[in-house]
Amino acid sequence: MRLHPEVKEALQTRQAVVALESTVITHGLPRPLNLELARKLEDTVRQAGAVPATIAILRGEVVVGLTPDELEAVAADDTADKASLWNLGALLAQGRSAGTTVASTTFLAHKAGIEVFATGGIGGVHPHPYDESADLLELSRTPIVVVSAGPKSILDLAATLERLESLGVALLGYKTNHLPAFHSPASPYLLPARVESAQEAARAFRAARDLGLPGASLVLNPISQGLAFDQVQRWVEQATQEAARAGVGGKALTPFLLRRISDLSGGQTDEVNLRLLEENARLAAQIALALVKP
Repeated sequence: MRLHPEVKEALQTRQAVVALESTVITHGLPRPLNLELARKLEDTVRQAGAVPATIAILRGEVVVGLTPDELEAVAADDTADKASLWNLGALLAQGRSAGTTVASTTFLAHKAGIEVFATGGIGGVHPHPYDESADLLELSRTPIVVVSAGPKSILDLAATLERLESLGVALLGYKTNHLPAFHSPASPYLLPARVESAQEAARAFRAARDLGLPGASLVLNPISQGLAFDQVQRWVEQATQEAARAGVGGKALTPFLLRRISDLSGGQTDEVNLRLLEENARLAAQIALALVKP
């Protein structure tokens, strides 16, 4: 594992650091939008007073905090894999490059000593058996703050919420009592706890750490300007039916669904996705600052 000198110094001197994932760069967005977003998220963290640490796998090495040249290289690499926990060791051994998912970024950020990670949407339980994201298990065993806009819209939200609670992941609604649903600021599902500020989220995380609880504190940040929950669900249902008719499944299903939902929404879901990523990065920086204050 190689830490950027700025990130290393910030951790040693107890400055606020925010981890950022890289699959949104390698697999989430088309070029050149992916590089523009990566730079914007890092700038958002900096403007909020924290140090950004985008994590990626570069030629068999875990890199925590990319240089500008490395960020460009990751954004331009059309051969980059997607690094989750199940293939991380193999990618390193084979000298491959990859973007890190929520699960692998959570694991690597904690290993590097970073306490806060900002992402877009987390994975969860899919409607069809049996498909469950590795994100859930990793969140249950890694003590870190993860700021997210909720589970991705294509998931079974009720089942995902139940699994998170069963696994002991602390769920903290940021100024909301209801589970945010990624593109939508609210869903019908109630959350077990609510916080009103970055400082309160930091205190809740510290209390969990003091008790020795093993899992993450998942801060659920509803998108400020999102889409109606019922409308998004109709798009998801239509896209799911089209995927079934076309025989799309396995790893190809999620990208297919997200592309179709984007088409059906006339690009509205893409606009919301960019907005929520920026808002989550800003909130994550605020929580990171609260954690380093005495």
